[in-house]
Amino acid sequence: MHVQVTIPTKDFQEVLIALLGEMGYEGFEQEEDLLHAFILETAFEEAALKELLEAHGLSYALQNIAERNWNAEWEANFQPVVVEGFCAIRAHFHPPMPEVEHELIITPKMSFGTGHHATTYMMLQAMRTLDLRGKRVLDFGTGTGVLAILAERLGAGSIVAIDNDDWSIENASENVEANACNHIQVLKRDQIADVAGTFDVILANINKHVIVSQLEALTQHLAEDGVIVLSGLLQDDLEEIEKEAVKNNLSVSGRMTKGSWICLKTGKNPK
Repeated sequence: MHVQVTIPTKDFQEVLIALLGEMGYEGFEQEEDLLHAFILETAFEEAALKELLEAHGLSYALQNIAERNWNAEWEANFQPVVVEGFCAIRAHFHPPMPEVEHELIITPKMSFGTGHHATTYMMLQAMRTLDLRGKRVLDFGTGTGVLAILAERLGAGSIVAIDNDDWSIENASENVEANACNHIQVLKRDQIADVAGTFDVILANINKHVIVSQLEALTQHLAEDGVIVLSGLLQDDLEEIEKEAVKNNLSVSGRMTKGSWICLKTGKNPK
């Protein structure tokens, strides 16, 4: 069972998606003047929600959503993500898209809200600029596994995809199989410290809280000439993330924006 929280707002939706994502909300649907946020009933804390929304002068309404209805509703609202002629993410019920270089088939689940489309889009764009051939890649917070799957399509030699959520591990594993991938290892891990080895490329499309808390460990797992691509971040997060980067001897070498969201490419400073 999930709880649906409906919040009347127009201009504050993307900020709310980021804030609620840090509180454990798993999916979002956007209308012109409404934001619908979804969270497992067992994880829902109304007091925390009320405190957040009252601080911004916002109201909300609640509704319980049965699991069997949720998946059908989500499927009906899932739209493909297309990055120019490079890549498309579609569900099995969408028509094929032969006009793109890489077509990924992903089961529509809660990790693909409209707000997350912006960060996913930028991560895909960033990966387009990387030479992944033969590289060791970490997909940190894999969710559906989409970034790991694209990494294999782009020639990565081995990919480790981790998440701390049972549903994500199950879903990522299903999608890896559906896309006939052979070089991806999907693992349930609570933090980067639980992963062995170093990586040439680390992909982290999560949120500011997790990135700030894990950036030191991510850096320790990065090869000397490696790259970390970060998203799930708002433009307002940039200053804090740049400070954390400096603390960890990282420099930002690239930045993209889409709406209120940003994507950063970072690497270690030369010794």
